[in-house]
Amino acid sequence: MGEGMHLTTPQPDQSGQANNTPLTSPVAANPSRTSAKLWMLLAGTGLALLGGAIGLQSMQATPGQAAAEPTGTARVTPNKKPVEALARVGKEIISYDMVAEECVSRHGKEILDDLINRMVIQQACEAQNINVSEEEVTVEVNRIAKRFNLDAPAWYQMLQAERNITPQQYRQSIIWPALALKKLAGGQIELTEEEIEKAFVRNYGERVKLRMIMLDNRRRATDLWDKVHKDPDNFDKYAQEHSIDPNSRALGGAVPPVPRFTGSPEVEAAAFKLKEGEISGVIEIGANRFVILKGEGRTVPTVTDISEVREALYEELLETKTQTAVAEVFQELKKQARVDNYLTSTTSGPDRTLTPGAPIQPTGKPAPQQAAGAAKATRK
Repeated sequence: MGEGMHLTTPQPDQSGQANNTPLTSPVAANPSRTSAKLWMLLAGTGLALLGGAIGLQSMQATPGQAAAEPTGTARVTPNKKPVEALARVGKEIISYDMVAEECVSRHGKEILDDLINRMVIQQACEAQNINVSEEEVTVEVNRIAKRFNLDAPAWYQMLQAERNITPQQYRQSIIWPALALKKLAGGQIELTEEEIEKAFVRNYGERVKLRMIMLDNRRRATDLWDKVHKDPDNFDKYAQEHSIDPNSRALGGAVPPVPRFTGSPEVEAAAFKLKEGEISGVIEIGANRFVILKGEGRTVPTVTDISEVREALYEELLETKTQTAVAEVFQELKKQARVDNYLTSTTSGPDRTLTPGAPIQPTGKPAPQQAAGAAKATRK
């Protein structure tokens, strides 16, 4: 296996560097965000792209490698079950198998999904001779921490306190997969001057200030347009009475200023034609969704020289395109990887000959969820 399967648990010292305690292989994750900016940046360019496909859980042993021996328990070796008890309550023994079956019953599906996704990424990296070293993971952690004016130890502490993510989980379950998938997608990411210029206009150009009425029926929208067109000064009143959009309705139809190159092309095109006080026609923006707009002027751009923000725009666009590319690469890897999940009795990926007697059904079809029983079968 590559180095990505043998990361180490960071034990930060005062310098922010991590010691090298053995760590299991990485599993991608999708944690909730404490704020939009924080969690968009949490895993650099890759975190947000993995969606719900990979969870936060991690295993203590990598495939084909035994975990560190727990204190006070029997030695665990491949193909050999421990024989000592994990606990005694009076005269009753709580065995390793009892605990294992309970763990599989409660968390087996999520942890198994983590292991599957981890192996899919790892095998793709090995096939292309791609490696993500511990040093690269440390550099990325330090880079992200610095963006929030923190050093690595403080960043780890914040993750532990606010998200209950340990340094081990963060490095192996978030950073490593993000870096690995980024390398796998690296050749697909290109930026053009036109994209940078559009981003400048979108982020810093003038915007149209609007009020909006949204309706779910063309006839009602047309009837209301007749009233609004004759009485534009009471547009806010009509919005409060008739609009089906609860957020703007409460504000008399007021919506955030509309920039170019974002959102609905139909709304954008109509908005930039409006003069202050002018009413648009009825605009269809989707199935059973129609809007009427009122122009209320333009905003004044705060930045007029693209050279002042070119570097920031480039980084923003690169991250956005990388996220998209990483998501596409991961989905393609999942399609190409044959996965027979005996715990959930599902299969995915290309067809192949199954092991006789294997209780496999195509992913998406109902299957019995007998976690503990499946765990016993796979251990035999």
